[in-house]
Amino acid sequence: MGSPGKKAYPLRIDPALWAELQRLAANDLRSVNAEIEFLLREALARRGIKVQPAPPGGDED
Repeated sequence: MGSPGKKAYPLRIDPALWAELQRLAANDLRSVNAEIEFLLREALARRGIKVQPAPPGGDED
């Protein structure tokens, strides 16, 4: 079951990239999903885009 307020999206990903994401996530004590979200926010921030987290309690489509 997904987290409330989070958009579910199926992602096809290269197995080698997945393995690196798992390694990074374990090092950072995060789930792979949380690591991907962290890396996406970091990449957007480098481009000058700051994304605010969704308010709790509402689903996004």
